[in-house]
Amino acid sequence: MEFLGSFKGRIKSFDSTDLYYVNDIPLNPRAIIVIVHGFGEHLGRYEYVKDKFLDCGYGVIRLDNRGHGKSGGERGHINSFKDFAKDIDVIIELIRNERPNIPIFMLGHSMGGFIAGVYGVLYKNKLRGQIFSGAATITPNQARGIKMILLRLVNKSLPKMRMKNPLADNEEDELILRSATFNFYIEFLYTGIRWLRDNSINYEYPCLILHGEYDKVVDKEGSMQFYSSISSKDKDIKIYEGLKHEILNHEGSDVALEDIHRWIEERR
Repeated sequence: MEFLGSFKGRIKSFDSTDLYYVNDIPLNPRAIIVIVHGFGEHLGRYEYVKDKFLDCGYGVIRLDNRGHGKSGGERGHINSFKDFAKDIDVIIELIRNERPNIPIFMLGHSMGGFIAGVYGVLYKNKLRGQIFSGAATITPNQARGIKMILLRLVNKSLPKMRMKNPLADNEEDELILRSATFNFYIEFLYTGIRWLRDNSINYEYPCLILHGEYDKVVDKEGSMQFYSSISSKDKDIKIYEGLKHEILNHEGSDVALEDIHRWIEERR
């Protein structure tokens, strides 16, 4: 399949925040996949995934979430968890305007899966389906209990106080987020995840939910609960034996990527 190239761009979001994205597109894509990365990451972490999808004949658009990577916004800060979904919709509308007849799928990993879930509740009938990878649809164990209570109390007076990103240890990538504000953690791990749990019954997209059996970052129970609570008539869940959190960028990831390929082909 003829490949047009890789195009880097910037677009203004709903509040004029500058969003950085990369568009890799074949001449006649079979589908377009929007990749939404996880907390602290950036779009460059998904080169292997992108290449695999291009081999399948799919166009791929990746963006850096606000406050991450090369996108604008205060680094490691959000005012509301819904801002992430609003940002994604700007990208979706860009695709719909440029290629109105191509089916669009969304793939979200970890926090990106949480964002995809929020998007799915708020924005109906814009996608052909969504894929969740180790989605943060449940508060991680390390953020529960007394830690979250104390964080919420302090956040009331010091919302922009910063806390280290525990997932960034030993990371040499300069684009990785090293810390985030208290308000970021509260909006994502408490307010946002509770909202998604309470509104998951309003989620109706066709979806494929993937999770590693030994995920120590986000418990697989979150994906199982999300699967059970949503109203989608077309839904599937796969728990991969032997895999941890990084099921797409890890040894054995080709199994998950092939499952995604088959799933998309049945629905595009």
